[in-house]
Amino acid sequence: MPAPNVAPLRNAPPPTRSDNLRGISLMLLGFFSFAACDVQAKLLTETFHPAQVVWFRQIGLAAGMVVLILLRGSHILRSHLPVLQIARGLMAVGSAVCFILAVSFVPLADVVAVTFIAPFIVTVLGAVFLREPVGIRRWAAVSVGFIGMLIVIRPGLGVFHPAIGFAVAAACFFSLRQVLSRSLSGTDPVVTTVAYTSLTSITVVSLALPFVWRTPDEIGLWLIVAGLATTAALGEVLVIRALDIAQAVVVAPMHYSMIIWGTFYGYVVFSDLPDGWTLLGCGIIIASGLYTLHRERLAAKRGTG
Repeated sequence: MPAPNVAPLRNAPPPTRSDNLRGISLMLLGFFSFAACDVQAKLLTETFHPAQVVWFRQIGLAAGMVVLILLRGSHILRSHLPVLQIARGLMAVGSAVCFILAVSFVPLADVVAVTFIAPFIVTVLGAVFLREPVGIRRWAAVSVGFIGMLIVIRPGLGVFHPAIGFAVAAACFFSLRQVLSRSLSGTDPVVTTVAYTSLTSITVVSLALPFVWRTPDEIGLWLIVAGLATTAALGEVLVIRALDIAQAVVVAPMHYSMIIWGTFYGYVVFSDLPDGWTLLGCGIIIASGLYTLHRERLAAKRGTG
């Protein structure tokens, strides 16, 4: 599932090469955990409503945040921009629900590939809403990335599944979450943002539980639920820690390892393998995304777009 914010989240001395290497390792482990979380979520959609699966996913992180609040005090919930924090939490709910709906119908690797368009949507939203300067090269990368997505989903060629639209929606919600993260960066501490996102999302999804709840009736289901909550929380912690110690532009490309893990889990658990066109489209999206990140790094050095 789309991962947490990859915008810079702290004001600190530039990370060292050792910090960046540790950050890369943590980021890879984080996305490995997220992929494990996603495959367990896909398994649970065979038995439970997607809203309940999202609730299972969020409960681990929410429980951790409650413990943190008890240990460190409620002051971590003090925000200078609480409305934006709540809005970010709502975007997280929308992204998670749409992603779970998509993987319940479409192979995991295909859904992951489509969500890779998120960086390009962020570029567009940043230009429109944050007035961030975007040069012709980055607009070209956005266009190429969109072409890659069309190759993956191939509308009109008899292989398009309507549920892939949920993957696109998940990427859009995630991108809005990223834009809100940029607005919050430097205003509220990371722990405050994570707390608001976690508690907002679990509260909203809980509203649907009376209408969709089904109690797991097998020990195997309980184990998958526990694994889902654990890997989701672990992935969040690892990625946030990676962003805390390393440069975002260094660790962000590790997001693309999700296609490796998604393909691996999809094959081992569901015997699903992406076809050649999906791999081609995914390769185009990844190449365009890496170029966009490269332009971000150059822009950061020059202070321009």
